[in-house]
Amino acid sequence: MRLSRFALALAATVLLGPGPAAARSLNGFDLEPSGVDVEEIRHGGPPRDGIPALDAPVHRPIVGAPWPEDEIVLGIALDGEARAYPVSILEWHELVNDELAGRPILVSFCPLCGTGIAFDRKVGGKTRRFGVSGLLYRSDLLMFDRETSSLWSQISAKAVTGPSQGQRLAILRAGMHRLADWRAKHPESTVLDRVTGHSRRYGETPYEGYATSEELYFPVPLDRRFHPKMPTVGLRLASGAARAFPAAEVVAGGGRVRERFAGRDIQVEYDPENQVFRVEAPDEIEVIEGFWFAWMAFHPDSSVYIAPANP
Repeated sequence: MRLSRFALALAATVLLGPGPAAARSLNGFDLEPSGVDVEEIRHGGPPRDGIPALDAPVHRPIVGAPWPEDEIVLGIALDGEARAYPVSILEWHELVNDELAGRPILVSFCPLCGTGIAFDRKVGGKTRRFGVSGLLYRSDLLMFDRETSSLWSQISAKAVTGPSQGQRLAILRAGMHRLADWRAKHPESTVLDRVTGHSRRYGETPYEGYATSEELYFPVPLDRRFHPKMPTVGLRLASGAARAFPAAEVVAGGGRVRERFAGRDIQVEYDPENQVFRVEAPDEIEVIEGFWFAWMAFHPDSSVYIAPANP
C-alpha cells in the first residue's frame, strides 16, 4: 500500500528518533513556560496543521449511510441530538470542530493512544477553534487553539502552554460503538460524511498493526501489568479520583462490573466480540476510553479493577 505523507513523516520520526523539546520551541510553538515537563513534549512527525482538522464537517442521516455495520464510531448525544464520527475518518484528521444541538463541540481522536474524547469548545465563555499541533505529550495528541496558540493535552483536557495554560476543557460524554448499535439506539442520528474536502484513503489505516503490537512509537512511563494496548476505560473526577477497568479484567469478572466509585454507583461492560465498552455513570464522572498504557501514563496513581477469583 502506498504510504501517505503523514505515514512517511511518522516513519522517519520513529527511525530518526527526534529528541525531546530541547530547543524550547517546536512547530512554531513556544514551550515555555509550561505546565508539564518540556522534556516530555516531542515532535510527532507532521508539521503544524500537517494533519488537517475538519473545520466545516459535512453530515448525513445515519440511516442509509455508506458505512459497514461494524464500523466503529465515536458517538455523542447532546440535548436531544446525536451524531456519530467514524474512526476511519478520525484517525486521518484527529480533530473535528463541530456544532451539535447548537453547542460548539470538539471531537478528538488520538490514534497513538486510542482515545476518542469530545469537548465543549467554549473556554471562559468564548468559542475556540482547534488544530493539530504535530506535537505529543506522553504519546498523546497535543491540540492548539487558533485564538491563543496554546497547546492542550487531549487526555488531561488542560492547556499546558501559552496564554491559556492551566485552563481546562469540559469533557462531554461520548463513547465508541458499532455503527449498527449506535443507529439502533439513535435512529435520528447524523453521521460524519466521507466528503471532507481532503483526499484520504478512509477505511485504510495509516497505523496498520499498531493497535495490537506492544510497540510504542514514543517513550512513555509504562505500567507493565497488562499489554500496553489493552482496551481500557478510565473513570475520573475533578477531585482526582481515578479508576481503570482493563477489558480483560472486566471479561474475567463476567463481562459486567457494578460497583461504587468515589461514592457513586457505576456500571462497566465490555463486549469482546465488538471490542467496545458500555458505561453507566453519573454525569460528573469523566469517562475516557483508550489503551492501557495511555491511561496509566496520565494517571499513575489510578486504582485498577481486578476481577475476583470466583466472580
